[in-house]
Amino acid sequence: MATLLKAQTSNAAKADKKRKRTADAMDVDDDASLQIQPKRKKNKQRVMLLSSRGVTHRMRHLMNDLETLLPHVKKDAKLDSKNQLHLLPELADLNNCNNTLYFEARRHEDLYLWAAKTPNGPSIKMHVQNIHTMDELKMTGNCLKGSRGLLSFDKAFDDSEWGRLTKEVFTHIVEKDPLKPNGPPETSLVEIGPRFVLTPIRIFEGAFSGTTVYSNPEFISPAAVRSAIRREQGSKYGQRKHAEQDSQRRKELRKLEEDELAVSKVFA
Repeated sequence: MATLLKAQTSNAAKADKKRKRTADAMDVDDDASLQIQPKRKKNKQRVMLLSSRGVTHRMRHLMNDLETLLPHVKKDAKLDSKNQLHLLPELADLNNCNNTLYFEARRHEDLYLWAAKTPNGPSIKMHVQNIHTMDELKMTGNCLKGSRGLLSFDKAFDDSEWGRLTKEVFTHIVEKDPLKPNGPPETSLVEIGPRFVLTPIRIFEGAFSGTTVYSNPEFISPAAVRSAIRREQGSKYGQRKHAEQDSQRRKELRKLEEDELAVSKVFA
């Protein structure tokens, strides 16, 4: 009987120790579960891409190339009026986009690009020139759908305030690659296009409105350039007409002098 009670006591002691170990383990798990793991911040950048009415086929192909390059891009319908730019932040909000690229066509030959952070700004208005689309260039590289693009900026962008602001706007539009545990692989860069030139005109504090932060004093609108060319051509035409009139007057004077010195009059 004594042996049986001793065995039961030892079994009870072992059970108590086991319960204590289980409770201790549960306490550790509870403490670990209470520790809040920091969430990884995601760069959720979505771009709304749209244009005004009056774009040409070359402008439309440029938009299609940019749509292929940019990840998480949403294309919207054409904006009817160029005077309703204040509607663009609302359209971006409806499409759940925090960036907007708006192509504004004028006179079916001039193209302007608005790059804006919506809804609070800033926004940059640029003149687009020398457009060469991917189909025209026919380069050997290609662009996988949904892949991430690379932007390379000259160090001159860091020398001015408008350059740093422009760089910041464009780097927000590009989706960044997640960190890879084994390090980034070695890559080679191959140009795929398109090629075009952007000339900054103005930088506004808000989205498509607001105070002018920067204005390019060297920018001349293409309409003013064409007007100057027409005036120059008109002046050349006027000079040619004046020269023709002077030549005609000289011919008439020579004819009158010849008539005065005619044989019939001299020996009359």
